[in-house]
Amino acid sequence: MPDMANAAEGSCSETASLGSRKIVHVDMDAFYASVEQRDDVSLRGRPVVVAWKGKRSVVCAASYEARSFGVRSAMPAVHAERLCPDAVFVPPDFTRYKAVSLAVREIFQRHTDAVEPLSLDEAYLDVTVNKTGLPTATLVAKTIRRQIREELNLTASAGVAPNKFLAKIASDWKKPDGLFVIQPHEVQAFLLPLEVGRIPGVGKVTEARMEKVGIKTVGDIFAMELLTLEDHFGRWGTRLYELARGIDHNPVISNRIRKQISAEDTFPDDIPLPDCEPYIRRLSEKVWAASRANERQARTIVLKLKTREFSSLTRSLTPAQPPASCEEFTAMALKLRERVALKPQQLYRLVGVGLSNFALDQKPPLYENERETAIEVEPPLFAG
Repeated sequence: MPDMANAAEGSCSETASLGSRKIVHVDMDAFYASVEQRDDVSLRGRPVVVAWKGKRSVVCAASYEARSFGVRSAMPAVHAERLCPDAVFVPPDFTRYKAVSLAVREIFQRHTDAVEPLSLDEAYLDVTVNKTGLPTATLVAKTIRRQIREELNLTASAGVAPNKFLAKIASDWKKPDGLFVIQPHEVQAFLLPLEVGRIPGVGKVTEARMEKVGIKTVGDIFAMELLTLEDHFGRWGTRLYELARGIDHNPVISNRIRKQISAEDTFPDDIPLPDCEPYIRRLSEKVWAASRANERQARTIVLKLKTREFSSLTRSLTPAQPPASCEEFTAMALKLRERVALKPQQLYRLVGVGLSNFALDQKPPLYENERETAIEVEPPLFAG
């Protein structure tokens, strides 16, 4: 294994160019729950769970008081209730959250037009050149956080770094209500000790897979040859090699048109198709909640499955009328299982649910009819 200090030193030429960009990632703190606590004095200081209460519902957001009991977003609501019996369940109000999100975005746009929203509660900003003439990206981030607090009575955390990958990690470093800055010359010293789970997009399943080949930290990735990483992880290997060196060339893209909103789960153990139902229900509710931030209406429902042999199957439906509620969307996603013609004993390792073919898209629908693919597709580690 190469000496880390020397290896980091040898990569200075790679990271030096990172200083040409100044990226801020802003992430609102427990956004939906914080809006509810702001607007209802009786909820302040109490564990708040934003979710429809019921055995088939999932958590959209949890206040920090609820999180101290282990409650997390995308968790089944019944599980959240068991973890925190005193939690106050509040049904989500996406119209209100969207209005607040637009107010936050207006603050962003005072500083730069290069704003790439990821959802209602987070966005990337390229402040390499800013409108207000502030001398540093750090000062821009501080000003934005102060304006959000003073004008909207909410808090946000921010990360400042030379690229999107690093800024995303930095914004989570001092949550809630925190600011963390990674300077170009600090990139390697910051990255190498990190556990691989800190890389956006690396979940528990991927982390366990990495541990099997001796990878626990970003430094372990850094120490591996590119060809070795590609042997183990295919096209992920190239991405991992770059991320371990703090390299991310993805630009901040304003007015990005999303062609699909989707979510997927990899199971701890391979399971038969009928056992996918609770996962599909949870993912459908998560996707439906995310789609409320989009002004365009999705026309196509997509179900993705990956077999234990890593073959991917995609089934889709474009009904005469788009789903009008989460319940309709979920029912359609579940119905798509009937179009899977594999043998009943077939086991699956992953399921995904998506909405696509948005009303204002200029290109033809992605899925005009049901379509099947049989290729191995690894989820991206970090979709810029």
